[in-house]
Amino acid sequence: MDPAESFDVLRRGAAQIISEGELRQKLSLGRPLRIKLGVDPTSADLHLGHTLLLRKLRQFQDLGHEAILIIGDFTAMIGDPSGRSATRPQLTHEEVLANAETYRIQAFKVLDPQRTRTVFNGDWFKKMQFADVIRLNSRVTLQQMLQREDFKARLEKQQPIGAHEIQYPIMQGWDSVEVQADVELGGTDQLFNILVGRDLQKEEGQPQQVVLVLPILEGLDGVQKMSKSLNNYVAVNDSPNDIFGKLMSISDELMARYYPLLLGRAQPPQLHPMEAKKQLASEMVAAFHTAVDGARALEEWERRFSAKRLDQADLPEFGPPAAEQNIISLVVAAYAAAFALTKSRGEVRRLIEQGSVQLRGEKIRDPQAEVALQSGDVLRLDKTRAVRVR
Repeated sequence: MDPAESFDVLRRGAAQIISEGELRQKLSLGRPLRIKLGVDPTSADLHLGHTLLLRKLRQFQDLGHEAILIIGDFTAMIGDPSGRSATRPQLTHEEVLANAETYRIQAFKVLDPQRTRTVFNGDWFKKMQFADVIRLNSRVTLQQMLQREDFKARLEKQQPIGAHEIQYPIMQGWDSVEVQADVELGGTDQLFNILVGRDLQKEEGQPQQVVLVLPILEGLDGVQKMSKSLNNYVAVNDSPNDIFGKLMSISDELMARYYPLLLGRAQPPQLHPMEAKKQLASEMVAAFHTAVDGARALEEWERRFSAKRLDQADLPEFGPPAAEQNIISLVVAAYAAAFALTKSRGEVRRLIEQGSVQLRGEKIRDPQAEVALQSGDVLRLDKTRAVRVR
């Protein structure tokens, strides 16, 4: 593709490029560019927030460039402090390597494995002597590190900042030197870290990498960014029914944002919001499983949550602690027992007042209601979850 056309494709969806002129120049070099994306295996799952970056990396691959996927086995032991209000729990190297085993498999649901070079940053960090670490740290000032918004906020609130956390941007930046990256991808919260990479490359006499950052994908709560630690995420490895059900639980406002970020197009204005959400959920299932799985997940969801067919659905069973009790206590217990979810009494009260809670197909509107359950009853907890009483 002509470099100008390539540039037009690659800038779509980008939140910021530093700089557009440098990217145009690199695309005109007449060689495949080295495109860097780093992921830290802090858990066993990649989630939809990661796939925004993976899809952009795949765009570069489809244009003939080399994808370099860095598994941060050493950086993950620190944990990226970007956007964090507290220090991450530290993982052992063994825990990190165990999580990393599934990362490449999940990433290759999006990337072309034949055009992906996968490396672990432990390949170079484990060879460093302490003197090397001191020399690397001498290239960055403490003032630079403390200009980060997350660190500044924690200082103002007198929240602790671990000395090891300051190492993270330096280590991520050194990764760029090691692989001689032409472009680094990241979320907007990664901007500081990627700029450190540019500085270190310049000091090493390398051409500076282009920064291409993408918007942050909000989690299912629609408030905080999608995160494994916040448990508001959809995992790439989730089952078709779980992917579908989680996406059906998002708000209409969040769905309008998910469409351009996850599918690269606007929400269809002619579709009812519920039908548009079903379409989004089906396509995301198809992306990580198959189109057949997407269709089956839609069918199963409609069977579960259609008022006429819910009695026939395969629902998780719930053994209530008593034959009769307050509806709020009952719903809180059902969430915990059937779905391992902790719901406050206030949250459940709002669900009841909104008409989301149903017993035997009838809405329960009174939060103080005392209900008697019978074996086989279907208790609907919200739009996407229901249990069968045993």
